[in-house]
Amino acid sequence: MPREAEHYGFANATSRRVWVRGPWEAISPSDDIDVVIDQLCPAIMRLPGATDRDHGQEYCGALYSLGDGIYHASFPSPLGTKRPVGPSRRKTCYAPMSVQDTRGRASVIADYHSHPWSPSPMSEEDRRANTQRYFIRIQFDARCIIHKLVPHANEARPGELYVREARQWRLVGRILPEDKATGRITTVTE
Repeated sequence: MPREAEHYGFANATSRRVWVRGPWEAISPSDDIDVVIDQLCPAIMRLPGATDRDHGQEYCGALYSLGDGIYHASFPSPLGTKRPVGPSRRKTCYAPMSVQDTRGRASVIADYHSHPWSPSPMSEEDRRANTQRYFIRIQFDARCIIHKLVPHANEARPGELYVREARQWRLVGRILPEDKATGRITTVTE
């Protein structure tokens, strides 16, 4: 079980800026970021409260590289705003602002977070432009249904929302440039 101060924490006492340590030994590194992504949900679901629905815990972390073409996952952090338990299905954890890895400078590619219930698609809040820090956002629910958002946050092209099926990404929606502020999805039909 990851422990505060050893594996994650706040930058300072008054900050909501979270740091996490890496690499997380529960996840094998790979030169294919999807191989790392596929390992996240099963590992997170073994953590306390990860599948406890309204009484559960959301976990956040980061995917990063040290510049050598190998991708790693950070330890997960449960740090976030405390929300009342109930049917609102609103949990939160703060996406990390940095990764501390003693082997070198970490370049964060993506953030990831879990939801302790299922089904749970990526929320509107998680899709909004003002919540995007990295190139990719990964979210998965208690049944390990994995969503990937490629926000193209500071670009004129649409963001892309995918779902992971049989180790492939299937495009399920786009966030048009005029909808990036709200995170509104335009469904993609095949």
